[in-house]
Amino acid sequence: MRVYGALMWSLGKVINTPEVVRVYLGSFWAKPLQNTENRRLFEAESQDLFRDIQSLPRNAALRKLNDLIKRARLAKVHAYIISYLKKEMPSLFGREKKKEELIMRLPEIYTILQREHHISPGDFPNVTKMQ
Repeated sequence: MRVYGALMWSLGKVINTPEVVRVYLGSFWAKPLQNTENRRLFEAESQDLFRDIQSLPRNAALRKLNDLIKRARLAKVHAYIISYLKKEMPSLFGREKKKEELIMRLPEIYTILQREHHISPGDFPNVTKMQ
């Protein structure tokens, strides 16, 4: 369990997803087990792995739909951000100064748009990348 916990901790730093990644335990070789204490655990894990592999085609459509929804939300949020920034920009003079000010105020602008349009903070792009 200690090794499993350390592996999950390390994967959490490398794989940037909010969900915990599923890691399968087992002995996947053709020889018989030398230590049979974990036989039930290994058999249950291998059954879970094969069940998950079999369900991949069914889950592919759902995964594609979720990705499409995520991209649509991100596009909507981008449109709100650009619209707000365009509205705040002066038409003639002081554009550079105002642009710098808006870039620095982007976290505050995110908060304003969240409240105004009832958008989840998770739907917004990374503020530092956007700046």
